[in-house]
Amino acid sequence: MKNMRKCLLCVPVVLLLVYFTSVWFETKLLPMEKCAFESAKMLKLDNVADVTLDLQSRDDIQTCTSWRAPIIWEGMFDPHHYDQKHKEEGSSVALTVFAVGSYLEVYLETFLKSSEHYFMLGLPVSYYVFTDTPEKVPNIELGPQRRLKVIKVEKYTRWQDISMMRMKIISDTIESDIRHRCTHVFCFDVDQVFTWRFGPEALGDSVALLHSYYYRLPKKLFTYDRNPKSKAYMETGDFYYHAAVFGGTWKSVKALTDACYKGIMEDKENNVEALWHDESHLNKYFWLHKPSRILSPEYCWDTRIGYRRDIQVFRLIWAPKHYDTLRTS
Repeated sequence: MKNMRKCLLCVPVVLLLVYFTSVWFETKLLPMEKCAFESAKMLKLDNVADVTLDLQSRDDIQTCTSWRAPIIWEGMFDPHHYDQKHKEEGSSVALTVFAVGSYLEVYLETFLKSSEHYFMLGLPVSYYVFTDTPEKVPNIELGPQRRLKVIKVEKYTRWQDISMMRMKIISDTIESDIRHRCTHVFCFDVDQVFTWRFGPEALGDSVALLHSYYYRLPKKLFTYDRNPKSKAYMETGDFYYHAAVFGGTWKSVKALTDACYKGIMEDKENNVEALWHDESHLNKYFWLHKPSRILSPEYCWDTRIGYRRDIQVFRLIWAPKHYDTLRTS
């Protein structure tokens, strides 16, 4: 009888081991698709600099999509060429970031200081910091052609509501301010740190980011919203995108945020909440409206994943998460 009980207790453990072993096996061995085009001239180009992208520079990664958009990896581009071309074109970038509640004190200063070292150096950059406590925003020394604007926002009771309402706030700010100042917009989560160049090679009409945990997983493991009642519902998709970083021209980002907010509010009216909130709606949007440019996981990497041969640089990394305390404060 004792032996039988021991065997029964072991069953869940064995099943978990089998599951995670199968996921590990698929993750490690699932290759990325190869770009079907030999030359960047065959892509739908976002700008003149893209013609110099080397799609065949590496054989271990996917450098373009089936809809002829580039996927940007280290080794594909000449950084000096992109810097020069975007200066000539007069590109300027708005960076939006939300620092509400304890997130401001824990993350904002490090985020902004690291951005000053690595984000779009040489281009005009306007920071838009959304917070419920403007008086606590740290005084950061900014470089030439860089400015910071603090905008007060409401602190919602649930972190999920903060996450979802940012879509409307970003859209409103683009309409009232950003579109008069900047050609492009990048939206970031605050609990991240820039550690390497995050330059104009990332700029495009509509920019999505491959999620570092999913880019080599089979699609059946992507965490799309599977609830048919939600406007974010998806049966399948192209990739799984991370909402911690997205961007594009101001017109494209406004269209994205308007669509996501519309879906969120329609769900709310029907007492539905998407699985991963604004990220679920963002994935649905990029499924229906393909991004013109995709950033590799280099542009938002979690070092806890460990070594990956295809990740040659960490441009932006996840800061340590403290969900148990920060999302309740």
